[in-house]
Amino acid sequence: MAFTDRSLPAREAILSAARARFAADGYDRATVRAIAADAGVDPSMVMRYFGSKRQLFARTAEFDLRLPDLTAAPREEVGRVLATHLLERWEDDHGLQILLRTATTDDDAADRMRGIFATQLVPQIVTLTGDRATAATRAGIVATQALGVALCRYILRLPPVVGMSRAEVVRWIAPTLQRYLTG
Repeated sequence: MAFTDRSLPAREAILSAARARFAADGYDRATVRAIAADAGVDPSMVMRYFGSKRQLFARTAEFDLRLPDLTAAPREEVGRVLATHLLERWEDDHGLQILLRTATTDDDAADRMRGIFATQLVPQIVTLTGDRATAATRAGIVATQALGVALCRYILRLPPVVGMSRAEVVRWIAPTLQRYLTG
């Protein structure tokens, strides 16, 4: 006889509500009470299952950039490939938006964002360029472009940037990413 975890639906509802609330309000303004209300549970259940608001945030912000293998792309196309991929990830995963919004005010979230670019992008750059000495710098500069676009498009919602199609944004930023990655 198989046993089922009766708390699973409540935990999943809390996680879903937390993702939406953190994306909409950011870490500082989101409250455990609001998340619990959105999930249709008592606030004590949030604390019981996740311990704290910070631990709940950490669970909702778990994601992977799932970077494409840039070395498989023609060298002259890696900027476009990366730009296209990052825009798709920003648009398809609220976790990135949560993390970006929160990283501006929370040290743990900022550490997480730094770690994502360091562990996921630096190795790709080393493989692309064969240059370990500049890989971290290149990844950092790529992050400035990627995070700047994401901040303006998805968090600040700057009208000219929001009004652009994904293809237009890629056309604008791909040459810059290309230079940062291989130039």
